Amino acid sequence: MRLWLNRSGDVSLREQLITQVILGILTTEIRPDEKLPSTRELARRFGIHPNTASAAFRELERDGWLEFRHGSGVFVSKTRPAAARTPEMAIDQLIGELATRAHKLGLSDSLLRARLRRWLSFEPPARWLLIEPDDALRAIVMHEMQGNLALPVTGCAPGDCGAIGILDRAIPVVLPSKAEAVRRLLPADGGLTVLQVSPVTNLLQAKLQRYLPEHSSDLVGIASAWQEFLRIAQTLLVAVGLRPECLLVRDTARPGWKRGLEATSGVVCDGLTAQQLPKGCFALVFQLLNETSFMQLRALEAALSAGAAAAPASQT
Repeated sequence: MRLWLNRSGDVSLREQLITQVILGILTTEIRPDEKLPSTRELARRFGIHPNTASAAFRELERDGWLEFRHGSGVFVSKTRPAAARTPEMAIDQLIGELATRAHKLGLSDSLLRARLRRWLSFEPPARWLLIEPDDALRAIVMHEMQGNLALPVTGCAPGDCGAIGILDRAIPVVLPSKAEAVRRLLPADGGLTVLQVSPVTNLLQAKLQRYLPEHSSDLVGIASAWQEFLRIAQTLLVAVGLRPECLLVRDTARPGWKRGLEATSGVVCDGLTAQQLPKGCFALVFQLLNETSFMQLRALEAALSAGAAAAPASQT
């Protein structure tokens, strides 16, 4: 049996011992009919007074958690007392299970306490925060999130993560390729949601194969502020049979980028650029985030909304 006793806290050692034995029973770390260490052994092992251990064991016996067997020692009762089914015990069991799983994963008690304090003391998150160093890519992903989610979407570069207030009431999210680097910039007790992206090459190729070869001799546009998108789209269009001279590549960060696009039979672009195309242009839109990612984010929003609705009015 493991114990974590805080000698500097407001809760007495006797009460801590009682609570942890009960939690051990509720989480099955201590099983029915299991023999417990004697009070003298507990006192020696954990540095507490024997009278403290004896008083805790007597209270546990009185409440039906333990049995004293003459000449054999102290054992966990084979059945739980009715008091174990109170709301307080239900909460204790959940906390105990969380602590047990955390210890099995090798996580520290200080991290567990910090995370609990964070979730209990903070107001529910009020916005998404996309952390992405590429300005153009960040704008595209934010646009996709804003069109599919309920909470507002904000963004910043990784270097801004330490700015005052940037993380307040925010749910940080990141693209997979940047997750490891961004995680190192966040507080140790902070969470980070990794977005799931569609494979750019595969999906663009599938879309273009449906569009071509019917339009293989047409003038086709490519437009985006994200340089990687321009590169991949240009490479794929040539690979599926379009001649390089049939491509009109436009960087939307440059002045006059719309010039000539009205003459194309279609424009391969991201969702943000699609809304800015000249009137009459046919957009072949590629969405970066996949639907699984949006389902994950919506589920998190729903959980946050349910938690806020269940909070007492005095806390809102």
